[in-house]
Amino acid sequence: MAFSKRRNRCLSMVAVVLFLGVLAGWAQAPTPAPAQATPAPAQAAPAPAAPAAAAPAMDVPLDVKAAQPPSTDELAKGDPGGTKTGTVSDVVAADAKKGLTLADLVNQAGQNRIAINFVWTLITGFLVMFMQAGFALVETGLCRAKNANHTMMMNFMVYGFGLFAYWVCGFALQMGGGAPYSTLGGAASLNSEYAVNLFGKTWGLWGTHGFFLTQGGAYDVGVMVMFLFQMVFMDTALTIVTGSCAERWKYIAFCLSSVFIGAITYPIFANWAWGGGWLSQLGVNFGLGHGYSDFAGSGVVHSVGGLTALAVSMLIGARIGKYNRDGKPNAMPGHDIVIVLLGCFILAFGWFGFNPGSTLAASGNGALRIGSIAVNTMLAGCTGSFGAILYMWMRYGKPDASMSGNGLLAGLVAITAPSGFVNTVGATIIGLTAGLLVCLSVEFVERVLKVDDPVGAISVHAANGLWGVISVGLFADGTSNYGGSWNGVNGSVTGLFYGDASQLLAQLIGVGTLLGFVFSLSYVANWVIDVIVGQRVSAADELEGLDIPEMGALCYPEFVLKEEEGVAAD
Repeated sequence: MAFSKRRNRCLSMVAVVLFLGVLAGWAQAPTPAPAQATPAPAQAAPAPAAPAAAAPAMDVPLDVKAAQPPSTDELAKGDPGGTKTGTVSDVVAADAKKGLTLADLVNQAGQNRIAINFVWTLITGFLVMFMQAGFALVETGLCRAKNANHTMMMNFMVYGFGLFAYWVCGFALQMGGGAPYSTLGGAASLNSEYAVNLFGKTWGLWGTHGFFLTQGGAYDVGVMVMFLFQMVFMDTALTIVTGSCAERWKYIAFCLSSVFIGAITYPIFANWAWGGGWLSQLGVNFGLGHGYSDFAGSGVVHSVGGLTALAVSMLIGARIGKYNRDGKPNAMPGHDIVIVLLGCFILAFGWFGFNPGSTLAASGNGALRIGSIAVNTMLAGCTGSFGAILYMWMRYGKPDASMSGNGLLAGLVAITAPSGFVNTVGATIIGLTAGLLVCLSVEFVERVLKVDDPVGAISVHAANGLWGVISVGLFADGTSNYGGSWNGVNGSVTGLFYGDASQLLAQLIGVGTLLGFVFSLSYVANWVIDVIVGQRVSAADELEGLDIPEMGALCYPEFVLKEEEGVAAD
């Protein structure tokens, strides 16, 4: 009886909440104004045409005194309220003898806009770079103490290997043919794309300007800003692989694999999506929405990294002791959950550079949407952790700390592609789904595919990266306005739930390309590396821990590391 009352009470509360939600939505809907009869205009003699106003002369000196700039004596008294700082006196005249002109003011306004965008893009790029510390902590904490130095050193040096390869050729292949980048002043030198003609359409394949950041006029202030921002995104994709392959990956193989991803794999797919390549032109060429749309990189960054991690993990095999002879997996807990969750918080903080920074602007071109993008990012991460913790609690009876952290990251990965195109309701649904999906994917990868992933990177980044790409084609609400077009198609990106089914098809083509091209190329390239230098350490080194055999020093020399029971080096 008591249960029945509680059930009825809950149903009543749900009904009230739904009613209030509908009522709020109705109240916010604009009410059309009643039609009014328009009286016929009275016949009147046409007014004489007004004389055209003379255009202001751009090079005539202005009367600066009319703007009433503060005097030197006034400024010497200080400006605690900030009312006297930043006036017409701070505008630089091109010709000091002539004085300030209207042309100077107009040019100053344009330079200020680009300067704002430069600073915004650089600062958000710095935030994304700091995510490297978060990845290092998450991966190291989820590994055993005997491998901590090795895991941390992979995360440390992946930055250098990736940066060097990207500087040599990766950036040119990715962005060398996509100019103009209007928010950063054009970067007009990046204007050469290698393309082929098929079915009467142009298919861009890779850029050809910007090698070593000098070739093809790439020594340019706007190009440098673009390079820094795109480089830290590339490096995020590289570090995903180190987590999945931890505790048995030979360091020299890691070095070679990282250089290949930074030089070839990542730049080629990123060109197709972001550098003016064929995926981005599916809308222009075939009328599929706005072409493949990936605002901040669920596919370009996270799926590329996650699918590469899957390929390499399949090649090198599972850690010794991970699976019994009957194929049943064994838990191999990490050594420090504290640094794992600290790393998750660092990553969540860095994501405010990842997603809002992908506007490449804080002024003009719809850039004021950065606030919406940041809120979407927060909400998806929040509901991602909700989804994971609820799944683990209901299935295993306890909330799992590591999976709660992975749920947070899964939500952030999933919202990365749609963050600039969806509303907050869509963001919460995308994040919650990602939190559930990461748990299901971890079980599938471990128990069905029999792939050993010590940190769950394949599930966090590959599975939820693909989900993020698809969600653009579902939840994009058509309200974003980045300069009036996206990928050369007028209007805003709109998904299936808001009326454009063709956008979903463009996204699915992107998913197919990721699975077919990126995974296949990564598998073949790392197979070649395996043939040349070998991918996996010896069984004896793996059992000892890779800190001494691979790095020459223990991460925790004061620790007494226990021997693993029941594990043989056969």
